[in-house]
Amino acid sequence: MSDLFELRSRPDLEDPVLVMGLDGWVDAGLAAANALGTVLEDLDTETVAVFDADRLLDHRSRRPMMHLIDGVNTGLTWPSLELRVGADLDGHDVLFLVGAEPDHVWRAFSRAVVDLALEFDCRLVLGLGAYPAPTPHTRPTRLVSTATDPDLARQVGMTHGRIDVPAGVHAAIERQCTEVGLPAAGLWAQIPHYAAAMPYPGGAEALVDGLWTIGGLRFPMGSLRDDALTTRERLDSLVANSEEHIQMVRQLEGQFDALATVADGPLPSGDDLAAEVERFLRDQ
Repeated sequence: MSDLFELRSRPDLEDPVLVMGLDGWVDAGLAAANALGTVLEDLDTETVAVFDADRLLDHRSRRPMMHLIDGVNTGLTWPSLELRVGADLDGHDVLFLVGAEPDHVWRAFSRAVVDLALEFDCRLVLGLGAYPAPTPHTRPTRLVSTATDPDLARQVGMTHGRIDVPAGVHAAIERQCTEVGLPAAGLWAQIPHYAAAMPYPGGAEALVDGLWTIGGLRFPMGSLRDDALTTRERLDSLVANSEEHIQMVRQLEGQFDALATVADGPLPSGDDLAAEVERFLRDQ
């Protein structure tokens, strides 16, 4: 076992799914963070493993929070990386990799995560993310995959052709899963590019739905559906104030609807998606 983590418990699990939701990478509309927060909100979880944050994280970029009372330093809350275990609404075992995306030793970290997944006989690894895309807020949020095999990619949704974009540690873990024959997929919600800098609950809703569709995991939605409707109405109002924005949304709707009729290609082009991701990263 790796020295990057301390194993706190060895629960007896049956065919668990590992769900990854690490902070720090592309998360347009805070969709992944809100999806994971909704899933974990009322879920009883137990810590299985704690990773060595001093080795994995740069504390100058992820500083601990100091707690002051009447000028007295009463303690620090340090950023963490943990593996937790819980169960969905149907009692299926689920492992959650939560915390901050590592700053260092990604290869060793990826091997350690996959070693833990194999230790607990995981049947599938799923990562959550979201990125800006040329898609309208007036249509359902689509999911796109980064997967370990073509069949799994088609099950989630995929883009055709080659796309070269910067990767997060989820991608490194997926590649390590490929090396050991463990199925893995990244579930990426496509967020309207003009709404990527604000919370977009429709993206979080799509990701939680994706955990059911792809992983067979059923979790409560909390207020996501109502929040998504409220955000839709807010964006409708904002767009209605500008003829330019109205035309933009109509154009995106036309593209969305046209692509939806193509059986094996229901997604924008790789070049369009890569351009939106790169623009989002520059803005961040």
